[in-house]
Amino acid sequence: MSPLDTNAVPVGPAIEPAEFSARRRQLMEAIGNDGVAIIPSSIEQTRNSDVHYPFRQDSDFRYLTGFNEPDALAVLAPGHADGEFHLFCRPRDREREIWDGLRAGPEGVVSNYGADQGHTLDAIDTVLPKLLRGRSKVVHTLGLSSAWDQRVLGWVNTLRAASRRGPAAPEAIVSLGATLHEQRLIKSAGELEMMAHAGRVSAEAHCRAMRVCQPGMTEYQIAAEIHHSFAMARMEPAYGTIVGGGANACILHYVENSAVLADGDLLLIDAGAEYDGYCADITRSFPVNGRFSGEQRAIYDLVLAAQLASIDAARAGQRHQDDVHMASVKTLTRGLVDLGLLTGDVDALIEDEAYKTYFMHGTGHWLGMDVHDVGAYYDDGNSRQLEPGMVLTVEPGLYVAEGTPGADERFWNIGVRIEDDVVVTDGEPRVLTADVPKHADEIEALMAG
Repeated sequence: MSPLDTNAVPVGPAIEPAEFSARRRQLMEAIGNDGVAIIPSSIEQTRNSDVHYPFRQDSDFRYLTGFNEPDALAVLAPGHADGEFHLFCRPRDREREIWDGLRAGPEGVVSNYGADQGHTLDAIDTVLPKLLRGRSKVVHTLGLSSAWDQRVLGWVNTLRAASRRGPAAPEAIVSLGATLHEQRLIKSAGELEMMAHAGRVSAEAHCRAMRVCQPGMTEYQIAAEIHHSFAMARMEPAYGTIVGGGANACILHYVENSAVLADGDLLLIDAGAEYDGYCADITRSFPVNGRFSGEQRAIYDLVLAAQLASIDAARAGQRHQDDVHMASVKTLTRGLVDLGLLTGDVDALIEDEAYKTYFMHGTGHWLGMDVHDVGAYYDDGNSRQLEPGMVLTVEPGLYVAEGTPGADERFWNIGVRIEDDVVVTDGEPRVLTADVPKHADEIEALMAG
């Protein structure tokens, strides 16, 4: 698409209605006919006065319904005679739709989103108790919304008070996440297409930043270039974009993005796009002037070696902590000794976690509808084994802040992180974000034009 072709709207992959139906079926099979799942949507959040933040749907709700309006409630009642999938939503309202946009309404959630029954929100207190009656458990995550918690507890308590004269009332409230989040951890082929699309756009945004970067620009100008790429592809940032030059690259969650970029500094960018609810997450580090210094190159090549080792370890049957993370730890610790930033026996330094002076975070996290996606990292106290369909980031880094004890001044204010999104397969790991260069020579060639 030409940059000037403003009428062309990129069309990417989409999750088909049949997949949403299959997701609900899988969850209902796990719940069983003695349970009912209650899943609220997100609500609009006030930014200030009468201005709202951009709406972002609750990931669990969107995963199960595909419905992207606020103020809604999904209810799954396996085997219920009145329908298994009930969706409560805002009513059609001609006046409000003129101001705020079209609504699906109860008829629309049936015809377009696969609900067995659609209801307006004011029907909840009438319909929900009927769906809960005779069931032994409610599947609902307490603690996310006090308003919904009170309503769920109210329905349950009312049914319990009446249970001596009629059908049994629910005796347990079970967290939705215990079941659904393990389901979400394994991505379908359709989900991987969505994430690959987000990864390609994010990679191009990083390439754009490398091409335009030069001394004297500001961090926020680089961020604007990245966000432009996202917006032109009908995407938005999946999280707060980090653009940190020089000393700011050594601040892990730096988000001010306000400093002027200096000749001779490195620039660290952590930015990813979100496409229809699915996230990418990329970090690249490169020289503001297009050429690595000797010390910058030494740190950079060490981090890259660690990342490649961890990507190679991201295979089915390997363990997230014991294999993927430790591949980076071992590579980085050996390299830090070679550079004189650590002194001593490598194994002892690893045992003592001496590397945490320079590498203080993990090597990655699950990725999906949330940038720090759901799913357990440990199984029975052990780092869990990787399975095909899992997606994780691989992002080792080294940060030598000014004044770090034992660090030669030549390395001060060098912060490097390299991050890609990796799919676990039955064979070789698949990197979804490979379109942005990460070898130092490739980066310098791209920046040279």
